Amino acid sequence: MPRNALNLALLLIATLLISACSKQSIYDSAIGWERSSAGLETAEVTVGELDITYLRSKEAVEGDTLVLIHGFGANKDNWTRLAKEFKGEFNVYAIDLPGHGDSSKPLDIGYRFEDQVNYLNQVLAELGVKQFHMMGNSMGGAITALYAATHPDQIQTAVLFDPAGIFEYESELVDRVLDGDNPLIPKKKGDFDKLLDFALEKRPFVPWPIFDVMEEKAIANREVNEVIFAAIRDTGFEPDFRDAITRIEAPVLVVWGKLDRVIDYRNADVFVDAIPNARKVLLDDIGHAPMVETPAESARLFREFLADNVK
Repeated sequence: MPRNALNLALLLIATLLISACSKQSIYDSAIGWERSSAGLETAEVTVGELDITYLRSKEAVEGDTLVLIHGFGANKDNWTRLAKEFKGEFNVYAIDLPGHGDSSKPLDIGYRFEDQVNYLNQVLAELGVKQFHMMGNSMGGAITALYAATHPDQIQTAVLFDPAGIFEYESELVDRVLDGDNPLIPKKKGDFDKLLDFALEKRPFVPWPIFDVMEEKAIANREVNEVIFAAIRDTGFEPDFRDAITRIEAPVLVVWGKLDRVIDYRNADVFVDAIPNARKVLLDDIGHAPMVETPAESARLFREFLADNVK
């Protein structure tokens, strides 16, 4: 068992011995421990009618700022293990996008990529974050790319982990959605386990009480997830996104797991061909979320990328 997983298991055992805890309290303790060990704390900001929750570094450092954008149906805690790799090195912000995590989940706002770029820009302006490196995964990768194209003066570098936005090469997900089965939206007990198996080649250790709460949250979010998915499902086949990313000025690193069943890794070449200053790294034996599946390797790739592009 990995050291982090062992520490988490010991924490849960201690919690259970001290008191008869609900699954929710165990979940809260475990998530709090993960965040704290990564040097992060939760905070909230209001933008218009949206309450946005995010993680930020507990202690400011002299280094650059790193903004982290999760994917569809995910949340800010997808980044805690990668953020731990950068503890004391960067000022980290991991944002819960509208409709996700602990942020507001209205059903009557726009959720296309350009809408989400606008919300994110308002959030970062409210936080006073002006220049930064941005990383995004899946839907968050598409948002990161479009943000870099729309606000070039703010982005120092961008990292796209298995980004959405282009489906030149179709994936198993496309086939399943066309058949009426979307594995990214859990509807009943057991679906969340299938989602993780579908999206991740290397699943991190998640104890059962935490897993149960994560599954309950995913099922409870079904309605808003269906609204968001409907807003973004066809963007990968439309020309607007591809045209926009040709305007990116910042250096871009595209990292893709070769065993990704959600978005085919061959789309990495399309991104690299479209973005003026981009390079790709393909990872064997990794699925749709490299920053979750191999955080140390993801951090190493970013540091090497910075060394080559930031003087």
